[in-house]
Amino acid sequence: MPELPEVETVRKGLLPAMEGALISNAAVNRPDLRWPFPENMAERLTGKRINALRRRSKYILADLDSGETLLIHLGMSGRMTVSGHTIGEFHHPHPTPAKHDHVVFDMENGARVTFNDARRFGAMDLMATEAQAEHWLLKGIGPEPFGNDFNESYLVERLAGRKSPIKTALLDQKIVAGLGNIYVCEVLYRAGIAPTRLAGSLTQHEVAGLVPLIREVLADAIEAGGSSLRDYRQADGELGYFQHTFKVYDREGESCLTDGCQSKIERFAQSGRSTFHCPQCQR
Repeated sequence: MPELPEVETVRKGLLPAMEGALISNAAVNRPDLRWPFPENMAERLTGKRINALRRRSKYILADLDSGETLLIHLGMSGRMTVSGHTIGEFHHPHPTPAKHDHVVFDMENGARVTFNDARRFGAMDLMATEAQAEHWLLKGIGPEPFGNDFNESYLVERLAGRKSPIKTALLDQKIVAGLGNIYVCEVLYRAGIAPTRLAGSLTQHEVAGLVPLIREVLADAIEAGGSSLRDYRQADGELGYFQHTFKVYDREGESCLTDGCQSKIERFAQSGRSTFHCPQCQR
């Protein structure tokens, strides 16, 4: 499932083609993805201008001049690609329509933005922009990790006394938005904290130290274009490459990269997900 860096990378790739541009035609080629599309979605999008293209947690939000906002969730295999529009020094011609091109936006500027999703775990919805905070997918989501509301005192307060493992707590979208399994594993490795430690057992110093590390790991991943594991692609079709710099994730049985450490990276199941860690460096 794409996490914050992947979604942010896609959003940034879509900006030149979509933000400020008019949707000259929207084609919806099936009635649903993970859930049914909103009623008359194609008609509600066609002829509308995208005033802003934003991200909230793992969702892309397109604010329209109609007063509605289009919510886009990539799901496990969803891709949004741009063709017919210059991105940097490259021009991507329109490809032949593919079987799983479920939603297609033809923009007035000549760009075509295609949402392709082979497994159909993605989603799109339309909502009143002014009421978006109450949308069932967005309601209750915690602060953005790069925002001012996510700070040391906030995280210390939210984790105080919690009985759940620290990894589980950081995956809770009500505590912090956008973090997923890959990047929490990487953050805890950099912090030297075992993923099984109870969140409430961490000292204030340890919790405070997580805030800059979360931002650092996410910023590094965004700069690398995200992590490509299986289906993820950037908006220009290219792979992300942060996976080549993983310290623990997906490195089971490989040597720890910390100087002087002789341990191997271990994997175990935690809350239904694979957790990777160094048993020597993380305490």
